[in-house]
Amino acid sequence: QVQLVESGGGVVHAGGSLRLSCAPSGRTFSIYNMGWFRQAPGKEREFVAAISSSGGRTYYADSVKGRFTISRDNAKNTVYLQMNSLKPEDTAVYYCAADRSVVVRTATLDYDYWGQGTQVTVSS
Repeated sequence: QVQLVESGGGVVHAGGSLRLSCAPSGRTFSIYNMGWFRQAPGKEREFVAAISSSGGRTYYADSVKGRFTISRDNAKNTVYLQMNSLKPEDTAVYYCAADRSVVVRTATLDYDYWGQGTQVTVSS
């Protein structure tokens, strides 16, 4: 069982930056691929970014490519999402998720464990 806790959300003006953190419990963090997803009001949860268990491979949604960076520090049991050049359309609840698959996946149904989410609001 993996418990995930996100932090770092908040309110920021358009063009600003935020860094989200996710700290999974347990000693086996390093075996999980990790992903960030988001859900805006009235919309389905969507993929944002994912990183392989070793940190060697990363994947991004087209909407955030070049602005967001996912990274992880397995020694600190933490995965990060650095968000730059934020836009009002980035406003959503952001979720951290863990997947024990061999390959990095981007569908919400593929992920086994989820955090409670952290709110990100970007004002125009």
